Amino acid sequence: MPKTDITVPHSLGKTEALTRLHGMLASVKENYGSQVSDLEENWHDDGGSFAFKAMGFKISGDLAVSDNDVRIDAEFPWAAKPFQSTIETAIRERAERLLA
Repeated sequence: MPKTDITVPHSLGKTEALTRLHGMLASVKENYGSQVSDLEENWHDDGGSFAFKAMGFKISGDLAVSDNDVRIDAEFPWAAKPFQSTIETAIRERAERLLA
């Protein structure tokens, strides 16, 4: 499966960054409606994991939150490889907005 690693810097501290990231998938669902389904989020002290389907493709990954940045490691199916840059851009933009 193709993978992507995205790092988004922030100056919020770990606790505030985690607070803002909680519910991130719900906001994605709100904005993209029927294109996104099967949302899953699991959180722990330093980050969490997520999974969802976008346009029929399952995307899953992990978030590692530190005081200075958030690292997002995601996997998606080979069939979605042509859309990798679009997926990366969408994830990065959503995280940057939440952490601004």
